[in-house]
Amino acid sequence: MFFVQVWEIVVKYHSYLLKGMGTTLLIALIGTIVGLVIGLLTGIVRTTPFSKNKLLCGLHKTLNSIISVYIEVFRGTPMMVQSMVIYWGYAFLNGGSTLPLIPAGIFIVSINTGAYMAEIVRGGIISIDKGQFEGAYSVGMTHFQAMMQVVIPQVMRNILPSVSNEFVINIKDTSVLNVIGVAELYYMAGAIKAINFQTFQTYTVVCVLYFIMTFTVTRILRLIEKKLNGKANYTICGSQSDSHAEIHVHEQEES
Repeated sequence: MFFVQVWEIVVKYHSYLLKGMGTTLLIALIGTIVGLVIGLLTGIVRTTPFSKNKLLCGLHKTLNSIISVYIEVFRGTPMMVQSMVIYWGYAFLNGGSTLPLIPAGIFIVSINTGAYMAEIVRGGIISIDKGQFEGAYSVGMTHFQAMMQVVIPQVMRNILPSVSNEFVINIKDTSVLNVIGVAELYYMAGAIKAINFQTFQTYTVVCVLYFIMTFTVTRILRLIEKKLNGKANYTICGSQSDSHAEIHVHEQEES
């Protein structure tokens, strides 16, 4: 009887469920990408050496302080509370006029994710050997050029697992946006429950759908990580500076 009711919910309300899943994935994906951009910008600023110019040094320190406050506030408060403060705070400052729901949801998830990405990127930059910077400086690169052309490509590869994890977390955390009325999957579950009064059955369906989304995304991102890692085993024969040297690459399956 239970499984019949669950299947009936899937069949009867599939349009609600698909719409909710689409909104959830849209907000999570854009929020993660924008959050990563925020993390890259703040990470670069926080790891840039201070200028000898007193004015520039003062501005840099001030910007670092603002970034530190931003990170501490958004890492130290729940996203649900942030949603209420940002959404209704905007309405309070604009005479009751509220933000469009989906852009508001994307904005909230983006700045929340950015606070976590900032620390992930900063840690990734710090983990790069100083010799990488010194080598870039020795060929005439500025600090910005060294960051963009040498350091950040390595950082992106190193932090990809953490970025993937943030994306999966955001898929689940979009559920808190129902407090401001964003029609994501959890919000749709509430709407369906209010129609059929089958609370347990409805949330069982939604639980399975969240698992399907996170499991699928995790597998796809793992495949991407594997592709970026390249071949598992390789053997270099002879000198790398010799054009006649042979480089043999062995597939992992052959090892």
